[in-house]
Amino acid sequence: MNENKIVKIIEESLPAIISIAATKKVTDVQEELTKAGMDPKQFAERLANESENGQITVSAGSAFIVDTSGLVLTNKHVIQDKDSTFGAIIDGKKYNIEIIDKDPLADIAILKIINASTNLHTIPLGSAKKIKLGQGVIAIGNALGEFQNTVSVGIVSGLSRFLSALTDLDGHHERLRGLIQTDAAINPGNSGGPLINLDGEVIGINTAVVFGAQNIGFAIPIDRAKRDLEEIKQAGHIRSPFLGIRYVLVNKKIAEHFKLSINQGALIVREGLPGDHAVLPGSAADIAGLREHDIIVVANNQEITDKNTLEDVLDNCAVGDELELKILRNGENIITKVPLEDRTKFA
Repeated sequence: MNENKIVKIIEESLPAIISIAATKKVTDVQEELTKAGMDPKQFAERLANESENGQITVSAGSAFIVDTSGLVLTNKHVIQDKDSTFGAIIDGKKYNIEIIDKDPLADIAILKIINASTNLHTIPLGSAKKIKLGQGVIAIGNALGEFQNTVSVGIVSGLSRFLSALTDLDGHHERLRGLIQTDAAINPGNSGGPLINLDGEVIGINTAVVFGAQNIGFAIPIDRAKRDLEEIKQAGHIRSPFLGIRYVLVNKKIAEHFKLSINQGALIVREGLPGDHAVLPGSAADIAGLREHDIIVVANNQEITDKNTLEDVLDNCAVGDELELKILRNGENIITKVPLEDRTKFA
């Protein structure tokens, strides 16, 4: 890779890279330590040294500015803690931020810097659709929440990866699909920073590392975030296609439990909670006549499996699209079409 070209890209990109800091009241942190079975007195000195005006930074991530109005892209998990207050750090100065929206199906969040300078630097967005194995990439972020503007260089080492990653402190997981794998060093705190190609364009949002492995990091393709940004501009929020059902993916164990004739597909079933529904009343699925214990075998000509889930299919659909479903009901195959609605309608 051309060293001078890389240095130029980094110099042009750095002004658009920002840090996201999550802060809490010291008293709240002390309460959380007590609930976790730890003695706050053991951390008293550290809390005193690191606090400012009764607040302490509890986590940090990365982000980047994509619009001169102050719109910022980062990971959803960077701003997931509901009890924290979030702020942006740009060139050493602190700014308040507003959370505009979060993508319900991807680890993406769109923020806005409040009362920032009108001459904000931005970074151009490219596309991940034509990236190839072995091409050079640059990762920039707030490594370990401590070392701002950390740069690493590597290559694209894998395409279309998927993994299950922690999304919050409560242990919730999210299935991340279609990820770019890179050997450019990505550390905790790099989350939300950009993965940049050698044309100086963002092709991904750095999102995850595999602990215990070396030189394996992952980024969400930027095309998903570009679609979310367009939804914000058009609708004021991120629209995502919604079917209106609860389901479990069928495997051998599920098939045996429910005495099913097949061992793949999406079995429509309620979770068993009070007031829960397998098919949400008034939803498109309800209007189309889907029922509990139906098994969705094929969606838009794609077989539903544990490797290609119903969410994977929906991820490539838009609000207003018709989803063609092949359903197995009491041994009979049924074909139906369901118009997809906006998930926020049922929030």
